[in-house]
Amino acid sequence: MAVYTEVAFDEAAALLHTLDLGDLTELRGIQGGIENTNYFVTSERNGATLEHVLTVFERLGFEQLPFYLHLMKFLAGRGIPVPDPAANARGEILHTVQGKPAAVVNKLRGRSDLAPGVAQCEAVGTMLARMHLAGRDFPMSQPNLRGLPWWNETVPVVLPFLSAPQADLIRSELAYQNHVAQSPAYKALPRGAIHADLFRDNAMFEGSELTGFFDFYFAGCDTFLFDLAVCLNDWCVLHEEGNDGTLDVPRSLALLAAYQAVRPLNAAERSLLPALLRAGALRFWISRLWDLHLPREAALLQPHDPTHFERVLRARVRDIRALSALLREDACQPA
Repeated sequence: MAVYTEVAFDEAAALLHTLDLGDLTELRGIQGGIENTNYFVTSERNGATLEHVLTVFERLGFEQLPFYLHLMKFLAGRGIPVPDPAANARGEILHTVQGKPAAVVNKLRGRSDLAPGVAQCEAVGTMLARMHLAGRDFPMSQPNLRGLPWWNETVPVVLPFLSAPQADLIRSELAYQNHVAQSPAYKALPRGAIHADLFRDNAMFEGSELTGFFDFYFAGCDTFLFDLAVCLNDWCVLHEEGNDGTLDVPRSLALLAAYQAVRPLNAAERSLLPALLRAGALRFWISRLWDLHLPREAALLQPHDPTHFERVLRARVRDIRALSALLREDACQPA
């Protein structure tokens, strides 16, 4: 959510008028994140204050974005709390700002909880499972653009920036994930539309209430298990300095049990979750390496530290036996 495209106040105001969102009163660039330009926009309409988020897409094209925006609208229509894209008088939800694709969505209540406890992890597990079930009938299809083919393309690009031990790890893990992806068990995993980037800063809480998931612009069709693994790797590890990426057992079991109370994992999913936890760590290590070493200019750019997910990946490889025991059917079932 860095600012790559400087949007003038008058330009944003004109866009809000076409969406019948009233008169713009405040436009504020959002720091953090690395993919798109984002602004908080506040407007007044008929005496009411409205809060939205304006996103200008920097890498995604007009041909890719309908999947993300219509997925959000589809989920919102089925009771999943996600941002709902605003439409103009013609019903269009994909707009143009400075020749780039853009969207305006309602701002969710609350704030992100960057130090979640068991209760927050339970809420995320429940909502993630509800989202997976709600999205099974979504009629559009698009692959996970940061999935295995992208890993295979990007690892050779970042290899020159790595030490010998790092290069050995990333090459061996990529080979392992290619092997897993060819297995019959993996190919039979339940699939559908997934968020694919559901980190702590992509969910909002108001007090103890989970008010929604947002930032669906990495979404795609992939295994539900990968989505679950990405969540576990962020929501259920300690993020204090010096932590080695080991999963926190109480939070991991809470998230898994809450998820399974809505959508139980089958035997193949339980068996492959340790491998998919490694896949989730690899995906974000690669992307953070890419963003760090091959950055783009931005007014408010703060690349994430890639070494965090290197540590997470090493922990998942090291602890695979412990993970298999942790994820036994009787250990992660709802009480």
